Amino acid sequence: MKRIFSILAMSLAFAAALQAQELSNFAFWGGQKPIVSPEIQNDSVTFRLKADYATIVKLNGSWMANPWMDTIDMKRGENCVWEVKIPLPEPEIYTYTFYVDGVAVNDPQNVLVQRDGTRYLPMLLVPGERTENYGEAHQHGTVSHPWYHSDILGMDRRLTVYTPYGYEKNTKKKYPVLYLLHGAGGDEEAWSSMGRAAQILDNLIEKGLAEPMIVVMPNGNANQAAARTLNIPEKPMGNRWDREAFEKMSDAEKDLVMNGYVRSLCTEIVPFIEKNFRAVPKPASRAIAGLSMGGGHTISASILYPEMFDYICPLSAAGSATPEQIAALKKAGVKLYFLACGNTDFLFQGAEEMHAKLTEQGLKHEYFVSEGGHVWSNWRLYLNTFAQKLFK
Repeated sequence: MKRIFSILAMSLAFAAALQAQELSNFAFWGGQKPIVSPEIQNDSVTFRLKADYATIVKLNGSWMANPWMDTIDMKRGENCVWEVKIPLPEPEIYTYTFYVDGVAVNDPQNVLVQRDGTRYLPMLLVPGERTENYGEAHQHGTVSHPWYHSDILGMDRRLTVYTPYGYEKNTKKKYPVLYLLHGAGGDEEAWSSMGRAAQILDNLIEKGLAEPMIVVMPNGNANQAAARTLNIPEKPMGNRWDREAFEKMSDAEKDLVMNGYVRSLCTEIVPFIEKNFRAVPKPASRAIAGLSMGGGHTISASILYPEMFDYICPLSAAGSATPEQIAALKKAGVKLYFLACGNTDFLFQGAEEMHAKLTEQGLKHEYFVSEGGHVWSNWRLYLNTFAQKLFK
């Protein structure tokens, strides 16, 4: 009887497998070799895709000179497997897409994916010194998604919170906190998905290069309760770019549009974290950093609440400060002001101007200029760099 049940179970499992749409990309019988993609081989990498009825298949990758338009033709081989072999790009994390007869297709063989807004893209992680902290460490922290209530924004909102290795075991130890903000188009998962924040912190902490810290990654879109992947309706809010409508608003309405999220961050999220996590509730144990739009939020938070954060790190930021606002930061005794931008970033001129203002007003700061533009390869580099300078 047991043998009959075993045979029936195997038959059902096999029948279910035959219904899988992606089965052709997992050939494991009939003498066919498994399809491996991407496959790194010394100084090259090969991409493969099984597409039985395709006539043209192309590869597009973020390492290309023009990542929005450039493509490489793939060749059709045995069993309708298309492939292309290219020189291995420099160590970094890249994303890529197949175009099958003009239709964008993800690599079904690659389990490494990242979400960029509403797009899911397969990743190519090229090993090397630049990326050594982007892979998994031996000791892992924990990523959770608590919710807090915002009276200012009128909704419950979702956070992403990283707690370091050992947080659960040593229940008496308290930790400093980094508030890490995303850019336009992102959400509370951007830094953990594209920024590899957990992996970077795990590796730096394990190596003794960074202090163990809590990292809080909020949703910087004031009209969203959470990432759009949760399918929660968004709340209508005033638009600062509609000048006519904006001018008709009351001062309170204008402040909500301009600073609602930043005020929620500083007066609601920070107290929530310090109440519900073992966080040290002092400016010397608080850092704030953000990229692009989040860099602007970082600057705004430091202006509105100059005594709240001793570590301030605007990255590729659109924002500025007046001499009076910079003076308030000097008076508060900021321990680190880390300003970073790529030299071909469209916001580079703004970073240059901010650097000049900080210098003129005598606020000691670090100005980190990297190669490249407004891209995640820079923001991962910045996190990997300034995280080693925090809380020391």
